Amino acid sequence: MRRILAAGLLAALTLTACGGDNAADPATDTTDGAAADATDRTFDVSGVEKVDEIAALLPQAVADKGTLTVGASTDYAPAEFRADDLTTAIGYDVDLSKALGKVLGLEAEVVDGEFASLIPGIGSKYDVGISSFTIREDRIEQANMISYITVGSSYAVKTGNPEGFDPDDVCGASIAVQTGTWQEEEIATFSADCEAAGNEAIDVLSYARQSEATTNVAGGKAVAFYADSTVADYASALTGDQLEVVGGVRDAAPQGIVVAKDDDALTDAMQKAMQHLMDDGTWTAILDSWGIDADAALTTAELNPAS
Repeated sequence: MRRILAAGLLAALTLTACGGDNAADPATDTTDGAAADATDRTFDVSGVEKVDEIAALLPQAVADKGTLTVGASTDYAPAEFRADDLTTAIGYDVDLSKALGKVLGLEAEVVDGEFASLIPGIGSKYDVGISSFTIREDRIEQANMISYITVGSSYAVKTGNPEGFDPDDVCGASIAVQTGTWQEEEIATFSADCEAAGNEAIDVLSYARQSEATTNVAGGKAVAFYADSTVADYASALTGDQLEVVGGVRDAAPQGIVVAKDDDALTDAMQKAMQHLMDDGTWTAILDSWGIDADAALTTAELNPAS
């Protein structure tokens, strides 16, 4: 829902599973054949086929160059971040970009940029932006936004919730967060509310990397961590399901693909391509590969939904 300031999940989150059969689903494919609990859980989009009637909607300039230039700030795992080589862009938004390119008969090229610079560059430096943009009124005033996923905040605990953590009664609990995130700000507010009500403050454990927050929940130092819902899902997958989300997704909001406001043709092509991937199951398969709950996937690619 709100971008994490640090690339906390670039560090491996792979913790040793408790027992050989406790890993994530081995049927999940990755392009390099890595184990399913590897940090890179890239989905193979090579089977996605071009849809001629959708590709025909492209502006001639984009069709002629043969590439779809996608702006992304590759510092936000698991949506868009860099692989272990620190160069290759991976993540579910990257896989989605490639799948959209396939539908349109184009080669998707994900180009890294500072997050704040992406929307101003749409239509000039980038054809589109796919970088976990929460749909907001101020952004819709600047560009067209096509909804594709909903992301909020979630708590994650040890599987089985052995400490009986109640996400609706967090006062006095030890909760890990990543420094610089919305959740760090929000949990501080929750803690202040606890004290104002005469209850024990939350023991907030802030870490520079999400991997540290995750490790300290798995190790028992914190009873839960609080993070973006997709981050919580991904952390659970990478720890061989040693962790689980409790309390569902809070304050969920849709995110959107960004297209230039005055580019009706490309907007139409992108909207229909996204809808196609929703309808044929590719989008949910991409999210599943990255360990993201299927409920995050929207089923209608809506243009400029009310925020």
